[in-house]
Amino acid sequence: MRQQGMSFAALPAVSLLFAAALALVNLWLGVRASAARVARKVMVGDGGDPLVQARMRAHANFNEYVPMALVLMALIEMAGGGATPLYVAGIVLVLARVLHPFGMERPAPNPLRMIGIALTLAVMVALIGWAVWILLHRG
Repeated sequence: MRQQGMSFAALPAVSLLFAAALALVNLWLGVRASAARVARKVMVGDGGDPLVQARMRAHANFNEYVPMALVLMALIEMAGGGATPLYVAGIVLVLARVLHPFGMERPAPNPLRMIGIALTLAVMVALIGWAVWILLHRG
């Protein structure tokens, strides 16, 4: 239900799109971790099982990085940040967060995991820099 006087144009639409996409990735990671726990009969914790550990850590790692990235994206968008760079950041972040869990299940060093980590950190650094630039250059 829309509140009177609230415009959809006021919503950070790019950030909302990527919040939805990343919420799907988060759901997928949770289902994968749960499926591994059920298959391995591990109902609490990781049971010392490497697959369960890897899937749980991939899910936890996602939840350690993605929320702050989405907050930064939304605030940058609300401050007037351009849509195209936000789309690029969002696409790269989704790609990174899909690659990372596949790498978690393979022996280290693993290119999927490393690319996922590197892209996630690159997006975070870019968003942080952009946010600081906006703060320093606001009128």
